[in-house]
Amino acid sequence: MKVLLAHNFYGFAAPSGENSVYLAEVELLKSHGHSIIEFTRHSDEIRDRGFIGELQGALATPWNPFTARKIRQLLKTEKPDILHVHNTFPLLSPAVFHASKGTKTATVLTLHNYRIFCAAAIPMRNSKVCTECLDTQSVVPALKYGCYRKSYLATIPLALMISLHRRVGTWSEYVDAFIALTEFQREALAEAGLPREKIYVKPHFYADPPDPLPWKEREEKIVYIGRLGVEKGIHVLVNAWKRWKNGAPELEIIGDGPLRQNIEQKIGHSSNSPIRITGQLPFDETQRRLARAKLLVLPSLCFEGFPMVIREAFALGVPVAASRLGPIPSIVSEGKNGILFAPGDAEEIQRRIKDLWGQQEMLSAMGETVRAEFEKKYTPEVNYQSLVEIYHRAMECRREKNKKIG
Repeated sequence: MKVLLAHNFYGFAAPSGENSVYLAEVELLKSHGHSIIEFTRHSDEIRDRGFIGELQGALATPWNPFTARKIRQLLKTEKPDILHVHNTFPLLSPAVFHASKGTKTATVLTLHNYRIFCAAAIPMRNSKVCTECLDTQSVVPALKYGCYRKSYLATIPLALMISLHRRVGTWSEYVDAFIALTEFQREALAEAGLPREKIYVKPHFYADPPDPLPWKEREEKIVYIGRLGVEKGIHVLVNAWKRWKNGAPELEIIGDGPLRQNIEQKIGHSSNSPIRITGQLPFDETQRRLARAKLLVLPSLCFEGFPMVIREAFALGVPVAASRLGPIPSIVSEGKNGILFAPGDAEEIQRRIKDLWGQQEMLSAMGETVRAEFEKKYTPEVNYQSLVEIYHRAMECRREKNKKIG
């Protein structure tokens, strides 16, 4: 099978899960003998150009005819079976799907977030879940609140993109298959207007993880890994640890972001504090530290796509404590591979984690369960079978479409 993979890389200064997933799928397909063509752009191309770059990105976001023309040329010369797009924002634009019109190439889009209907990409406003644009199938709320970067002006290109591609039928007519990361995301986007019958669920995978460490060799610590931003609920987690006071286990915070200084001020400079902030670490070092932990905690206040750190925790045999929000309850099963708590509730976070921490045998059993679940759902081979099946469904959809046209 010949596959044309298209992706707009986010800036390399800020680590991106979407970039990592794209690169992993390229290698996955190559390792199974598929012929791969890559078409990529990089947000750094415009970021380095200041205002001119921002203007270029804004103009390209709704419809980039130049990129669409290049994709069209590739489809004509290479004749791939599949055009699989990961991220179109800001330099590719959804116009790339229109380039497939009249060809035999089936089109696939991975839904890494909610951007096709939500200007902010994450349905969240003022530190709370907001689904107004999805519920109303309108961009009016996004324009009203300036949802992208809290800027009315910056939101306009994204609102135009969303409105335009609803109107011209990009999602209903020009995409043959969508890949959602969870069943929750599938249903949310179907309710917002995507054709439900074209949405398939395929989570992320983790290639070649190390074996989990024996429970007795692990450190008495709990780990948070992620961006230090309001949407991740890291400030709520720190407040939960402050409530714990005596006997709290070490909380290792790995990551960086706008709330770091505020969190460091809350923690103070006492060497007796159980909270440690490492900042951003290389992937291998992050995995090493996660593997030595007894619990991963994710206090998100927003809908996640599929947090890759959960996949990594499962691979390393680390149970998960996470917010009862969005897709998380479909990934983390209460009492089996982790626990759930109310998002934004520091008291409940502290109480639930403290209770679980006092039951080490149960925690250890959860560690064994999560590794077994990883083997069942999140290995490269399982993921590859799902991906190829989706490709075949997309190709069948394209054949039926071409028959009707012909």
